[in-house]
Amino acid sequence: MSSDLTPIQLLAQEAKALLTRLDLVKPFILQQPAVTAAHISPSASNAIERYLANGRRDLRDLVHGYLQWLSGSAGRGNPAEAQRRYSIVRLKFNAVLTQFDVFADVLTQRSEHDTGVWLSGLDAAAADVLALNEYYQAPAVVCYLDRGAGAAIRRARTRLPGGGQNPVAVVRIPRERMVGSGIASSLAHEVGHQAAALLGLVESLRSALRARQAAAGNHGVWQYWERWISEIIADFWSVARVGVGSTLGLMEVVSLPKAFVFRINLDDPHPVPWIRVKLSCHIGKVMYPHPQWDRLAALWNVLYPTKDLAAEKRNILDSLEAGIPEFIRVLLNHRPKTLRGRSLIQVMGSAQRQPARLTALIKQWSSIPEQMYRTSPSLAFAAIGQAKHDGRLTPQAENRMLTRLLTHWAVNARAGQADATITPVAAAA
Repeated sequence: MSSDLTPIQLLAQEAKALLTRLDLVKPFILQQPAVTAAHISPSASNAIERYLANGRRDLRDLVHGYLQWLSGSAGRGNPAEAQRRYSIVRLKFNAVLTQFDVFADVLTQRSEHDTGVWLSGLDAAAADVLALNEYYQAPAVVCYLDRGAGAAIRRARTRLPGGGQNPVAVVRIPRERMVGSGIASSLAHEVGHQAAALLGLVESLRSALRARQAAAGNHGVWQYWERWISEIIADFWSVARVGVGSTLGLMEVVSLPKAFVFRINLDDPHPVPWIRVKLSCHIGKVMYPHPQWDRLAALWNVLYPTKDLAAEKRNILDSLEAGIPEFIRVLLNHRPKTLRGRSLIQVMGSAQRQPARLTALIKQWSSIPEQMYRTSPSLAFAAIGQAKHDGRLTPQAENRMLTRLLTHWAVNARAGQADATITPVAAAA
């Protein structure tokens, strides 16, 4: 009797091997060793596990269906068709593994000493930055660290590799920003992308900006604002939530060689960095009136003067800068249907984040440290960013303060507390 495999036997073995390997893909709750404070939220964990479990179940059904077809006369009599169907099954198997890896990148860091707890604290901060409960139900947010200078988000309800909707928002934070106030700028910007999607802001603002173009009779600077609006909205959300700390963090990120700072590219959704900082300053100036915003814009001019630029590029930048006030008025006073008649500036609660209020908050913390732990994460970030701008906080003190807060937020969130009623675990550190 020949021991040679027939094509059908070979494909059946390979399909059964997929089932064997699929059985090794265990739920994360059985694999991730981490202290409780480093865990992701129950809602995020449940959403991820449910999504992946459904994917594994569907794939297992697909393989069993293939094996059943293969054992019938149609499968046995057509090796080429059997191979084609197997290749599709295998592609879907690899897609499930890719989706598993998306979340594995997030969860494996939770077992790192200190880092896991800090990430859990960032999860809590992200939830606070995203919260606008009157207007949408926010998805769970989980954070992880990666190399590079830029942050990113894989938004909830967007397509994952291989298909299916992402069950949670996944925010990638640059590792070099741990732990400093610049992390607030990156976090709030990326969360702003999720908020904009939930409110449909990109679509509604693009419509308003195209109307402005039509009314002007030519594209002018409005074509630039329309092209860059998705990133500008995220920058607006960041300034609105964490104040001047957002602009300082942005300046850190885009402090690049001159050629990059002045690079104008309509294929890039990000504004030219030189203008992007000016936009951030003007948003802050309107929302939180204070001379600090003009001083920051002037400082940016000193760091990156335009006098040596080619005349054509300088003219474009001058036109863009001159158009910022009108554009920001349109942006802040925009009233999408999702906000039910209210404007963007009205729903962001800017009263608590005025510079004088933030400075008073920092002074209060120095005399009553416990108050720091009773402050919401986004407001705490804003106060720390203001103190950094004012020179009231050294980088070392900033690091210690944020480390304690991140640890406290993590413990508080995992303890299921709605406010800071448990002992600040990091206060004595």
